[in-house]
Amino acid sequence: MKKIIQIFQVCVLIFLNLSAYSQSGNKQNATFNHIAIFVVDLHRAADFYQNIIGLDSIPEPFHDGKHLWLRTGAGNAMHIIEGAENKKEYFKGNHICFSVASMDAFTEMLKKKNISFEDYTGAKNNKITTRPDGVKQIWLQDPDGYWIEINDAKE
Repeated sequence: MKKIIQIFQVCVLIFLNLSAYSQSGNKQNATFNHIAIFVVDLHRAADFYQNIIGLDSIPEPFHDGKHLWLRTGAGNAMHIIEGAENKKEYFKGNHICFSVASMDAFTEMLKKKNISFEDYTGAKNNKITTRPDGVKQIWLQDPDGYWIEINDAKE
């Protein structure tokens, strides 16, 4: 009987280890690295993302005047690539989101630079809206028509 209990215990341990292995699948989870956007005018897009959104440039390997890489967070980047033939219309649900420390300061800067923003419904009211979870947000478009959400989420 003692032998059967030991075999049962070993089987349980093997099962638990296999179960943990299969749940993790011993797979490596992917991590976000960068997003790339295709633009008409690299300099115009660079001005927007650096001077309005506030992103810093990082080294890029091409050095061809058609690429700009910007830091969007720890280990994350945005690649801007020139070559689009014209500005396009994009669905607002497909957007890039950046968080800011002060929504009031950010919207005041937009107003001073005559950059309009709206709420998710499309009301062009230059007002800050509040999501059900309390996060404040606004929506605007970059020079190529890409939608940008700006919010004050802490995470």
